[in-house]
Amino acid sequence: MGDYKKHWFGLAAVLIITFIFLGWGGVEIYRTAPPIPDQYVDSNGQVILTKDDILEGQSAWQTTGGQQLGSVLGHGAYQAPDWTADWLHRELVAWLNISAQNTYGADFDALDVGQQASLQAQLKDEYRKSAVDENGTVVLTDTRIAAMNEIAPYYINLYGNDPSLQKSRESFAMKNNTLPDITAREKLTNFFFWTTWMASAERPGTTATYTNNWPHEPLIDNVPTTENIIWSIASVVFLIAGVGFLVWGWAFLRREEDIKTITPDADPLTRIALTPSQKALAKYGFLVMSLFVVQVFLGGFVAHYTVEGQNFYGIPVADYFPYALVRTWHIQAALFWIATAFLMAGLFLTPIINGGKDPKYQKLGVDILWVALIVVVVGSFAGQYFALAHIMPAEFNFWFGHQGYEFVDLGRFWQILKWVGILFWLVLMARGWVNGFKAHGDKNLLAIFVASVICVGLFYGTGLFYGERTHLTIMEYWRWWVVHLWVEGFFEVFATVSLAFIFFNLGLVSKRIATASSIASAALFLLGGVPGTFHHLYFSGTTTPIMAIGASFSALEVVPLVVLGYEGYEHWSMQRQATWMEKLKWPIMCFVAVAFWNMLGAGVFGFMINPPVSLFYLQGLNTTAVHAHAALFGVYGFLAIGFVMLVLRYIRPDYVFNDKLMKTGFWALNLGLVLMIATSLLPIGIYQAHASITEGLWLARSEDFMQQDFLQTLRWVRTIGDVVLIIGAICMALQMLKLVFAKPSHANYQPSKK
Repeated sequence: MGDYKKHWFGLAAVLIITFIFLGWGGVEIYRTAPPIPDQYVDSNGQVILTKDDILEGQSAWQTTGGQQLGSVLGHGAYQAPDWTADWLHRELVAWLNISAQNTYGADFDALDVGQQASLQAQLKDEYRKSAVDENGTVVLTDTRIAAMNEIAPYYINLYGNDPSLQKSRESFAMKNNTLPDITAREKLTNFFFWTTWMASAERPGTTATYTNNWPHEPLIDNVPTTENIIWSIASVVFLIAGVGFLVWGWAFLRREEDIKTITPDADPLTRIALTPSQKALAKYGFLVMSLFVVQVFLGGFVAHYTVEGQNFYGIPVADYFPYALVRTWHIQAALFWIATAFLMAGLFLTPIINGGKDPKYQKLGVDILWVALIVVVVGSFAGQYFALAHIMPAEFNFWFGHQGYEFVDLGRFWQILKWVGILFWLVLMARGWVNGFKAHGDKNLLAIFVASVICVGLFYGTGLFYGERTHLTIMEYWRWWVVHLWVEGFFEVFATVSLAFIFFNLGLVSKRIATASSIASAALFLLGGVPGTFHHLYFSGTTTPIMAIGASFSALEVVPLVVLGYEGYEHWSMQRQATWMEKLKWPIMCFVAVAFWNMLGAGVFGFMINPPVSLFYLQGLNTTAVHAHAALFGVYGFLAIGFVMLVLRYIRPDYVFNDKLMKTGFWALNLGLVLMIATSLLPIGIYQAHASITEGLWLARSEDFMQQDFLQTLRWVRTIGDVVLIIGAICMALQMLKLVFAKPSHANYQPSKK
């Protein structure tokens, strides 16, 4: 450990403390997950539906694309309704009208204020006091059963082919016969009902529902709890305190002499002969940019579905490529190309760590992994197509088709293969570490790099800890281990350490500052990032302690992002440190963009929806999409592009970038993302937020609200940003393809000066 003993002890303490919180929270989630009652019965004891009916409904929901078609408990796509909030409001309105007719002989809206207040009091009491008895049974009143039976046909017909709901299907970007089997549609309504029941029934011993009163529904007083307000205020306090301490630490602990280094006269990495495995990485660049272009075009396709729900500029495409499928491919393609770029960066560094030579059979391993990546991409995409087309038998859907869970949509078989591929990458990386640790000198930088690689390799496997019929709350716990902890946590650390490792080998920073900043940054990111996983679970059926931990620590995630403006400046200024750095201008510009979007997308837009009271009203709205696009593409997208350009720059050392093409591509990507957010996603999200706060989530996601001319116009306006971003992607891809396939005789080559 040497001079970095304090750094390592600090990182170890952070990991121990944060994983204790995360592990304890997991035990709490398992222990207190909302019950799936053995049966729901009427007042005479006749069974209405059973636990198996609900779980079969969950499986049926997965075969429709699950969270890629509308959302459940606020998680999922944004065009169709949130089925939990929608069912709840429809059922409550039906209950009030049935009760009004039975009691007063008129509809609820025709009653006077006193009569309405009396029925609303009864409604609130009945729904919020609905409880499971010692036999695992819930007794439903005749009125509630009548309300359920009144609204269930709407969902059965909506997911079918009823002509009377054709306009609604178009508004929700649903294809006709989304779920062809009538029995499966009936089971689906059981699942929707259960999510509604736990969102309206109070957790025993509390005055809040199992979902902490989410969604906002004034008819039964589903409003933010006292604990919600308290921990929201606390999160803001922790953020301010964290920023304050960071500024003090930055001012008093940072030493100017640490950042001074003598820049080499020539690029040190060009003095290392390329190994066969490094040369073989050019095809990884081709795969990354191919998937990138596909993903961007799919994004435009998805966005257009929000204005023409079943058509693409008049062409009826929904029956073949429905919204749920295209959105799935759009997200999965992004994860694949970004992950591939990270694998590429790691494999490029392995021979450098290994003393400038390949471990035995390293090139063969690199080639095998590339083929395996293609197999997983093609196989998972094909499986999702056959699943959502209902060509694949429903019993095979979870394993080979579509899991139904956003960001981990690929079938379990393909998910396992993907993890095997990541573990194989870990082995390829590890074979270079042996000689690295045997070499003389300080090994602390190598150690933190190795630790980050191991975490990236292992933690994707946490997505295998749930199954097809796992309780929704427990599934969300493990899903966010992948989406938040693996991607936003350990990928962030890997990226930070990789950049430090690269900049040290380029001679741009001293080994001391590279090592110290890597370990300190890892501790800062993980301090908020590990227990901050819980901020996705406030309203998924968890208890107040989960909210408290999530709100408190996730506020700290924003703290290190406030200094990224300075980091961006440092990256930008590197290109001026030596004339040979001009060749690295565009990779460095991508890293500058990463710092900017990390601050804005992950920091500002992330904290916008982070406090519990904020997320209570904003979960499931386009405000979430603002954060998702700015953070996923703005941060990880630009980081991946930067990695690819950096590696290709050394594989093709004498190739000269087309500055006009690169400038157009870089700025068009940034401008397109800004336009997409500023002209469409954010205004729509703010408009929805007003409806959600005043009336409820059901309204903010309803057909009548979302199809207003004003919002339709904003969705059309988004096309401008999409087109600009697509132009940027094409320019960037063209430059990368020219780089991949360039030959020494190419006009853009310059003779090497040695």
